Amino acid sequence: MEPQNLTGISEFYLLGLSDDPELQSLLFELFLSIYLITVCGNLLIILAVSSDPHLHTPMYFFLSNLSLSDIGFISTTVPNMLVNIHTQRIPIAYEGCLTQASFTYLFACLDGTFLTVMAYDQLVAICQPLHYTIIMNSRLCGLLVLVSFLVSLLDSQLNISMVSQVTFCSDVEIPSFFCDPSQLLSLACSDTSTYTILMYFFVVIFGGVPVFGILYSYMQIISSILKVSSTGGRYKAFSTCSSHLLVVCLFYGTGIGEYLSSSISSARKGAVASVMYTVVTPMLNPFIYSLRNKDIKKALRRLLRR
Repeated sequence: MEPQNLTGISEFYLLGLSDDPELQSLLFELFLSIYLITVCGNLLIILAVSSDPHLHTPMYFFLSNLSLSDIGFISTTVPNMLVNIHTQRIPIAYEGCLTQASFTYLFACLDGTFLTVMAYDQLVAICQPLHYTIIMNSRLCGLLVLVSFLVSLLDSQLNISMVSQVTFCSDVEIPSFFCDPSQLLSLACSDTSTYTILMYFFVVIFGGVPVFGILYSYMQIISSILKVSSTGGRYKAFSTCSSHLLVVCLFYGTGIGEYLSSSISSARKGAVASVMYTVVTPMLNPFIYSLRNKDIKKALRRLLRR
């Protein structure tokens, strides 16, 4: 959906993370390093999964899609911030701001839905191992990825269509390094009570349903693990889903922390908290999966030898 400018303004002003000129070069080097590490790490995961026949399974298929989503997530915010720091150009066009906010919604929701799909995959693998290959066939895996993308696209378009209907005053300053969707409504001049209610409704639907799906899956997984008689069997079953559980806690933990920080503290502290959610989490995901997964480490070694 093409964003429509109903405000009469042509640009917003991104205030960034700090006003200190001495920190600009340090921030540039830090975020450039994080961005390169994130892109390279997730690309290695994708290449390892695609090149190794042993990893052509539903779990690693979903993992490669999660890595692709993480690349898109961090690429939505960091490159523009690096350009702004390097050129000292703070303004961002109205259409560009809404586009960035739209992609932020898209990839954030896509990460959540992929984590939910991966939780379901773990549920089938642990609770119904004999029927795993039948249930998690290639057709179902492709359908789950397609549905995840369509749901995330719907969430993005619904939220950004609301923001595009809001009237902003002139010289709008966003106390963040990107067009944070949670801050755009608070900067509007018109009444946003209806849009705020709708936004919370969308959060409950597009965010709450995946969380419920993950919680339900792990309740069933834990119940099945506790029924295993041997300690070694319990450990093996738990280690199978430990990496995914850690990524889930990191993703939703930083997301809740970013939301609480922006609600109860200053806007600038909320911007610092959003770094964890939008930048640090996509960087850590490939490390969590590669360091805690023997199959990934073997595939990466074979890939690097080539």
